[in-house]
Formats: sequence, structure tokens, C-alpha cells
Amino acid sequence: MHAKICGVKDIKTLKFLISHKYPPKYIGFICNYPKSHRNLRIKDLKSLNNIKKRKSNFVAVLVSPKLEFLKKISKIKFDFFQLYNVSPKKTLQIKKRFKKKIISAIQINKKIDVNNYKKYLNIADIILFDSKGYEKSMAFDHTFLKGVPKSINRMLAGDIKYNQNLDKLAKITDIIDISGGLETYKNKDISKINVFLKNINKVRRK
Repeated sequence: MHAKICGVKDIKTLKFLISHKYPPKYIGFICNYPKSHRNLRIKDLKSLNNIKKRKSNFVAVLVSPKLEFLKKISKIKFDFFQLYNVSPKKTLQIKKRFKKKIISAIQINKKIDVNNYKKYLNIADIILFDSKGYEKSMAFDHTFLKGVPKSINRMLAGDIKYNQNLDKLAKITDIIDISGGLETYKNKDISKINVFLKNINKVRRK
């Protein structure tokens, strides 16, 4: 199991993540969703992306992105585009045009919603199963994912706590995506991040 820590917005947190003994494999930055307190301006995204990534992949989190915005973002050194509300056809166009790896977000309310991942097979590099809460850490029934084949590179988000037992989740996902669960008063909490990354490492070593 690997970790994705999303909604990073300051250099102190970013340096802590990258230099951690168990660094997250993925670090996400909110690029075009101003409703979120984690949203960043282009100049801030450029500044944060100038750091040496070491073992982590940088992810641009994008909600229904317009072409002009994608052109701006593509000039920044992101390894992945994480796309919300983007059709399979447009996702493939974005992948080919900007030559980025893709995380396609499938937002889930009912169990039947999980099946939407099939539309992105052979397009997305990773399928993210998330709630419909966007910037809010809303929950959905994670057992809905039991039928998703292990051959799919699966990422899971939605009301995951920094200190919860991750053993059960290891059976249904390859990557845990967490943001709000690592915050105190809307800011990333280093102590919570440390506990979470250690927990991920324990599961990975089993």
C-alpha cells in the first residue's frame, strides 16, 4: 500500500513529506477549485514544484479543467493530472496532448457508481474512488470496492482518519488518498502526517 497526501499548500509541509523516512508516493496540489481552502494560485504551484521531489510524484488535482488552464498547468513539473468530472473521451485527449499520467476520479454515492471505473480502463493509470464531497471529507461505504479487480491500480479517498487501522482497506485498495484527515484547523498537522505515514509503512511491510 502507498500513500497520497493531498491539498499541500506550504513549503514547510512539502519539505517534511519529501524528507520523511516513509515519504508518500504521491503528493497532491489543488489547482483550480477555489471553493477549497487548499486551492493554490499558479505562481504558488510553480514555486512549490521547484523543490526536488526525491521519491514522490507530484499530482495536479483538477476539476473540470478548461483547455487554457491545462496549457498553463502543463508547464509546471507535475507527474500526474488527477481529473474530476472529465469524460473518458476528453481524458484520453488530455493524456495524449499533455503527455501526463492520469488519475481518474470516480465519485461514489451508491454502489452502482463504482462501475463507472470501467469507462476509464486503458485510459487512466490510476482509478480514484472518492466521495462526492470534493473539498469536504465525506464518507461512502468502502466495501463497495470489494468487486473491483486487483488488476486495477486502485486509489481510495473519503473520510479516512490519520490513525485508523488500515488493514481492512489494504484488501480493497493500493493507495490511500488523504487530505482533511491530516489537518488541524484547516492546516496540515505534521504530527498527524507522521502517524499516518508510519501506519502506511506498517501495512506495506506485512
